[in-house]
Order: sequence, then C-alpha cells, then structure tokens
Amino acid sequence: MNTFDIKNLDLFYGDNHALKSINLAIPHKQVTAFIGPSGCGKSTLLRTLNRMNDLIAGVTIKGSVKFDDADIYADVDVRKLRTRCGMVFQKPNPFPMSIWENVAFGQKAQGLTDKKQLDAIVEEALRSAALWDEVKDRLHTHAFGLSGGQQQRLCIARTIAMKPDVILMDEPTSALDPIATAKIESLMENLRKEFTVVIVTHSMSQAKRIADKTAFFLMGELIEHGETQQIFNEPNDSRTRGYISGDFG
Repeated sequence: MNTFDIKNLDLFYGDNHALKSINLAIPHKQVTAFIGPSGCGKSTLLRTLNRMNDLIAGVTIKGSVKFDDADIYADVDVRKLRTRCGMVFQKPNPFPMSIWENVAFGQKAQGLTDKKQLDAIVEEALRSAALWDEVKDRLHTHAFGLSGGQQQRLCIARTIAMKPDVILMDEPTSALDPIATAKIESLMENLRKEFTVVIVTHSMSQAKRIADKTAFFLMGELIEHGETQQIFNEPNDSRTRGYISGDFG
C-alpha cells in the first residue's frame, strides 16, 4: 500500500527544470529517505507532497501526485492537505510561547477550547515525540529555554498533535549535535508505527540507519529507488554507486 504515487512529475522554477519526470511510490507507514548532492531536487520534491511550493512565485508543476488516490494538484483543500502532511524543518522553529502552547497551538487554531482535551493532546504528542518526561514539570515555561534537540522534538510533537497521516522532514538533524541526532533517529523508529515518514538527509549513514526505502536524486532526476540495504549494498546504477562511495557529492 502506498501513501503517495508520483507520476511523470516535472517542476520548473521559471525556466529552471528542477524536477524531471519523477515516478516514485512512497509506501504507507515506512520511512523513505531522499538522498543526493545539494541542488539535486530532493527538498523540492518533499515540498511538492504538501504543496509548499505553491508559496514560491513562478513555479510550474506538471504530472500528478496522488495522496490516498486523490491528485493533490487537482481539486483538493490545501489546508487539509497540510494538516494531514505535517512538516518538520531543518532548524527547530518553536513559536515564541510556552511548551504547552506550542503543542496545543494547531488544535486551538482549529477551534478546540476544552482544556482537558487539549491537555490530553499535548501529553500524548509530547510522549510520542519522546519529550514528555523531560518537560512535564515545566510545560508553561518558554519553549526557547529548551536545547536545540529538545526544540526539534517539540516541533515534531507540535506536528503530531494535529494527528497527521504523514510527517515530512527536511534535514531535521542537520543543526543538531550527535546526541540530539541519535534521539531524533530513535524517535523515528517509533514514528513509523503510526505515520508515513519522508525525510530529506545529506547523511548517507543516517539514511542507512533509519530508512526502509531510499531514493537517490541527481540534477533533478530520480536515479534509483528501492530497499535501503539494496541501494547501499547493491545499487543498480553506476551513478548511485559513485555517490555512495564518495566519488562525488
């Protein structure tokens, strides 16, 4: 079962052909990693999955991206799409408010006011993000008082609180130290039980550790996609082999 089916996807930034005839299936409740050198199109493709590229002027998209069999570039409620496909960015971006308010923010914005329900949602999300035990006694202190790794897990909790189907992660550990990175990677082991996770990473070792499937991109093209162990141990394409062995990148 696939969460996304991408067919013949082309994306242009003005005259720049950034994604070239991408065909890719992203499986349900697995971790899929996008790897490749800078500028290869992996973050651009990630942003097509919840239509974040709509916010960029001059973008043209052709082809189809089906999410649960509905083409998201046809008649779809973009707000609902972005609720179902939560996004975690490269640098932690907590809101300038308390830990509790950060996690409850989305539900409150959608009109939920019941304090008991909000408390339950906040606790469940923080537990799912492996942060509850570290912050349960200071939920009403400012989120900026957390470490970088804790802030990133808070952002993941904020995403989980909206009860999405998919979590999109754009290099979520690149700004973190190795200990914080290990905690996020451990968290992903649990997230795959409930969510489809798509992660862009520059770290091939990270992709190898956490991903079920890996897709390698080069100059806007999808070169190869498959089981992570196959991609890293027995790649079919010489360009994949060259990138993984460090010949370029």
